[in-house]
Amino acid sequence: MKTGTDLINEAKARITEVTAADVEALLAEGKRAVLLDVREPNEYNLGHLPGAIHLPRGQLENRIESLVPPSSTVIVYCGGGGRSALAADTLQQMGYTDVKSMCGGFRSWAINGAPVEE
Repeated sequence: MKTGTDLINEAKARITEVTAADVEALLAEGKRAVLLDVREPNEYNLGHLPGAIHLPRGQLENRIESLVPPSSTVIVYCGGGGRSALAADTLQQMGYTDVKSMCGGFRSWAINGAPVEE
C-alpha cells in the first residue's frame, strides 16, 4: 500500500519543479504563464500570487479545460508543494505539455517577500 507521501514523490519524479525565485524571475522578464492556485478557498482568500487562477485540487480534472488552454505555460502552486506536484502530474496526463510545480508553494513565495494579492 502507498502513502500520500509515496504518491507525491512519484509525481515529483515525473514533473518539473521550479522555485518561487524562478517564478518571480520569469514574471519579471515579462514571460507569460498561467499561475494556477490549487489550494482550498480559505487558503486562497488569505493571499495568493497576483493574477492567479483559483481552482481547488479537488475540482481540477472537471474544470481545467474550460479555464486554461492545453497549450499554455502553467505554473501550479499550493501551500507547500505536494498538492501542486499531484496537480502538475495530472495536467501532464491530460495533455498539458508545459507544466511546472512551484516547490515550497505559497509559503516559499511569501517568505521570499514576493508580491501577494488578498
